Amino acid sequence: MLQHLHAPAQQPSENNPTVIMLHGRGADEHDLFGIKKYFDPRLTVYSLRAPYEFDWGGYTWFQLFDDGTVDEESFLKSKNEILSFMSTIQTKQLFLLGFSMGAIMSYAIALTQPKLCKGILALSGFAPLQLEKEYRLNDLDTLSIFISHGTNDPVIPITSARKTKELLDKSNALITYKEYPFGHQIGEQCLIDMIAWFKSALR
Repeated sequence: MLQHLHAPAQQPSENNPTVIMLHGRGADEHDLFGIKKYFDPRLTVYSLRAPYEFDWGGYTWFQLFDDGTVDEESFLKSKNEILSFMSTIQTKQLFLLGFSMGAIMSYAIALTQPKLCKGILALSGFAPLQLEKEYRLNDLDTLSIFISHGTNDPVIPITSARKTKELLDKSNALITYKEYPFGHQIGEQCLIDMIAWFKSALR
């Protein structure tokens, strides 16, 4: 099982809503874990560590080549390990929160197996086009998606998020799309909007 951090709900409830955090390349399970203090107290939180060490420090979900292509073997292994972890969670409301490469993994899971999640938060990432044929765009009626991206992102350009938005506009998912005047990060306004999105999603 993937190494992870766990924070039980401050206010346990019958439905036990749970969020699984997926960090970006070069980070680890501690990277996103700190923002849990701003979340709804009913949420149980898990923050996973990607299975591969990154050459420049931290960890990565898959190998990304210089030409922008993805190593399919490492990608599929990480996807399957996340799915395996998800299968151990007993909840009626499961959310994925991914930043950058973690957002890519969140899209890859939720758009191909939408009934596994109630919602995803895809921060500074995009839906990988090589999986587009597997996306079940007509089966996303129970899926809520929060998308955020910085207009000045030097790592993943804003055009990538806009292309994903165009793709999802063809679906029946409930989409919240936000752009912010910052780079490859989670800013204060983004955090405020995420908190508001969770309040609505947990009703």
